Amino acid sequence: MMKKPLVVQKFGGSSVADPECLRRVASRIANDAREGRGIVVVVSAMGKTTDRLIHMAKEVHADPSDREYDQLLSTGEQITISLLAMALHHLGVDAVSMTGPQAGIQTDASHTKAKITKIDPIRVQENLDQDKVVIVAGFQGLNPSRDVATLGRGGSDLTAVAMAAALNADRCQIFTDVDGVYTADPRVVQDASKLEVVAFDEMLELASMGAKVLQSRSVEFAKKYGVELEVLTSFEVKPGTIVKEASDMEDVLVRGVAADKNQAKVTLRGVDDTPGVAARLFTAVADAGVNVDVIVQNISQEGHTDISFTVPRDELGPVKECLGSIAGVSFKEAAYDDTIAKVSLVGVGMRSHTGVASNVFSTLADLKVNIQMISTSEIRVSVVISEEQADDATRALHAAFGLDSA
Repeated sequence: MMKKPLVVQKFGGSSVADPECLRRVASRIANDAREGRGIVVVVSAMGKTTDRLIHMAKEVHADPSDREYDQLLSTGEQITISLLAMALHHLGVDAVSMTGPQAGIQTDASHTKAKITKIDPIRVQENLDQDKVVIVAGFQGLNPSRDVATLGRGGSDLTAVAMAAALNADRCQIFTDVDGVYTADPRVVQDASKLEVVAFDEMLELASMGAKVLQSRSVEFAKKYGVELEVLTSFEVKPGTIVKEASDMEDVLVRGVAADKNQAKVTLRGVDDTPGVAARLFTAVADAGVNVDVIVQNISQEGHTDISFTVPRDELGPVKECLGSIAGVSFKEAAYDDTIAKVSLVGVGMRSHTGVASNVFSTLADLKVNIQMISTSEIRVSVVISEEQADDATRALHAAFGLDSA
């Protein structure tokens, strides 16, 4: 007997925001199921449900325990899975809903930003074998203490990709409110073009640098396990953007421009410049659960130096708290700037072409944009600039590298 093609489909919060949206999604899933595909659906909480749950938690307790916080937040997806199953039943489609733990998703011991350690999809496969559509709650799993743990913002993308890898699915489709990956945010750049194909490395950089179409951890997971992704809209039936391994894509110099406005800069002045200080500093920041991105250290003068680094703006609080109690790290002054943004140019073609950085700097100089920090990889150039200039810089770079006509 020939094996059915299997697809994992993920629908985000805007795609399942209300009963009408749920019925539309159910109709789309039903059509795919009737065409003979095996389907696993991963869903997020409806609309702004997670934000409302967070707000209620903060009203009850300013600093709730991580365990109870995860218990609360995980309920949003559980509402969606049961309602979507009901909508499919109404259309005559046999469907079953499962929480993350019921679907066999296991995580590490962390709360609020847990990592998936293993998926044992026995129950999922059993129901697929019975020709059922399986609906799995995204964003959650079971930790070693047998408590629910959530995967952090965008965790439903990671759930879908991990489930696709565990089931050896033919494709993982990420349905969103946009119809694919664009050369820039269409709300900022009117001439932004939808891309037919993006390399994993490019998508990982774009996601990490502010493009909100896919969670960066999900792209990293897809690349590691060879899961082909497709980003498409849930509101129309049309092709999206394929994310896959790069092959013949290096002829394109720049694939896209991304801007991340959720950034803050920390500057420590007069840091004692002795061996081990940087290690102790950034170990403490990491232990606070904060991801550091761009780091710049000045030349040491008279035994002291200045260190600047960027962190997500919403994690500035934990940074301030940990800086006050790091043993073996002394500095004269700490300054914080939460009015910055990071603008990045990404393309695998940069590996084999020169002049990208000089073009970036010249373009921004013409705009009279002051570059505060610079970070590069072999396929990316990122600059930290004033947030108020981020949109203008994005549009200028988009035009300077010919993406307006992509």
